Amino acid sequence: MLNGKRILLIITGGIAAYKSLDLIRRLRDAGAAVTPVMTRSAAEFVTPLSVSSLAGQAVHQDLFDLTQESEIGHIQLSRSADLIVVAPATADIMAKAAQGHANDLATTVLLATDTPVLMVPAMNVRMWDHPATQRNVSLLQQDGVAFVGPDVGGMACGEFGAGRMSEPAEILAAIAAHFGPKPLAGRRVLVTSGPTHEPIDPVRYIANRSSGAQGAAIATALRDLGADVIFVTGPADAPTPQGVTEISVETAAQMMAAVLDHLPVDAAVFAAAVADWRVENASSHKVKKVAGALPELSLTENPDILAQVSQLQTGRPDLVVGFAAETNDVIENAKAKRQRKGCDWIVANDVSPETGIMGGSENQVSLITGAGVTPWPRLSKTETGQKLAQSIADHFNTAEPR
Repeated sequence: MLNGKRILLIITGGIAAYKSLDLIRRLRDAGAAVTPVMTRSAAEFVTPLSVSSLAGQAVHQDLFDLTQESEIGHIQLSRSADLIVVAPATADIMAKAAQGHANDLATTVLLATDTPVLMVPAMNVRMWDHPATQRNVSLLQQDGVAFVGPDVGGMACGEFGAGRMSEPAEILAAIAAHFGPKPLAGRRVLVTSGPTHEPIDPVRYIANRSSGAQGAAIATALRDLGADVIFVTGPADAPTPQGVTEISVETAAQMMAAVLDHLPVDAAVFAAAVADWRVENASSHKVKKVAGALPELSLTENPDILAQVSQLQTGRPDLVVGFAAETNDVIENAKAKRQRKGCDWIVANDVSPETGIMGGSENQVSLITGAGVTPWPRLSKTETGQKLAQSIADHFNTAEPR
């Protein structure tokens, strides 16, 4: 997969540095040569001996190593790789790279290089969400730096949220995608993701349970295959992938409007868990609790985004993919939904509580098309997104019938 590729891996100081050991092993198993660079703080979390043993090469740590610097070693390092990967990428090194600082070997290599750079952020959720970090990410993206993650999850500090370093398998997939063909280049794909929140009053709402992780994984995989991705997301926990066009919405009506505003597209994937109903008489003030009296909520149906787009007479995407999250008779209900909505494909999954799918890190789906039902094994949501993105690419490359 990566035979002959040269990866310069910069490991910085964070608890997630232990994942870099597994990443090195996976890269070498895939045929890549790995040259490791470690910051001084990285050596507080993983030892240079462990890194060099797995990489099969000496670790580079010191900018002022006289033997190497007599040959301008940091310039050679910066130019001799096919890809530079920073994993974990701390808030500190991203800030230094964004501002052009060069006070150690790692930052000097990043400033001196014209090689593509892939950063894998890992930090506390508050650090990731901080405006300074987000400004630095934006600056790095403008400079052409690519990102993988961060993921949502528990952290060593005990907090939960965005900031967790992506898993080695996901990083490896992104590296492979960097070198691989881009079968969706020139294609425009719209993805909806996350829940919608339908207000009851300013502090309460109706919603479906959805983290947005599967939609984000699909958008990431489509981006990696070269697609121009329009990402319409409700208020999700999962962070928006880097390198896509984000459209943030709150309600189903807003999502419907955003989808129509961004047509035409070649394909549309409706992974969002849109609330079926909204409160017709939503209050502009908080509804007060009154003992013995329950508020009267009049519900009305939300727009059916999947059906409306599937049945467009003009401007319909060539491929429309829906999702069917079911708790019983999964395949039969999903088949019926495909016929009723008029979409081309349905991705069906069992979200019964005992499966652990809803809110979890894995998914087990069946792809239902006009040709039949194809069960997929239980995979991570990242792998499920990659498999669906590849199926979409295959559709366009083979002109598969609906």
